[in-house]
Parts: sequence; structure tokens; C-alpha cells
Amino acid sequence: MAKIKKIEYIDDGKKIHHDQYLYHCPGCKYEHAFALNTEGGHHSFNGDLNNPVVSPSLVHDFSPNHERRCHSYIKDGKIQFLSDCWHELKGQTVELPEIE
Repeated sequence: MAKIKKIEYIDDGKKIHHDQYLYHCPGCKYEHAFALNTEGGHHSFNGDLNNPVVSPSLVHDFSPNHERRCHSYIKDGKIQFLSDCWHELKGQTVELPEIE
């Protein structure tokens, strides 16, 4: 098992085809994804699926007023949640769990 999982993203309607990376967020309790800046995304990734480093920070905003924002850094296999997160892990750094 690994902490980051590479998937192929395809949207035939928009003619989009690139790789994305998934990780399980222990704060939100489901998967989040990011794309690399070389693939039309905004992130760099060290390529280590077990000890990942991703930059810049990851922001997942699930509501128009930001009341369900998840904002974090992934460094050395850990996820650091920033203080503007909506869930109980805000402000904490925890081990990034393995993803199936």
C-alpha cells in the first residue's frame, strides 16, 4: 500500500486526459486529488508514494462561503492541516494514511 495513488483522469467531453494523484484525508474522511503543474495542475510532487512531499499547499473548498474548506501541506509523509480547515484536525499534523 502507498499514501498517494496515481490515477488516470479522462474527460472525453472536454478532451482532457492527464494523471491525477489521490490521497485519503483523515480530516474530511474521504479522498482528495491534485494534478501536477506539468499536467495542467498547480502542484509539484517528489514522486515518492510512501513518503510524499507536495507543494504548494492543497486547498479543497466544498462550499461557496468556505465553511467546508480543507487546507493542508503534505511533507515527509505527513499531512499538516492549517487553521482555516473546517474539521477537527485543523492546526494539527498527522501521518498521512495509506490509500487503497
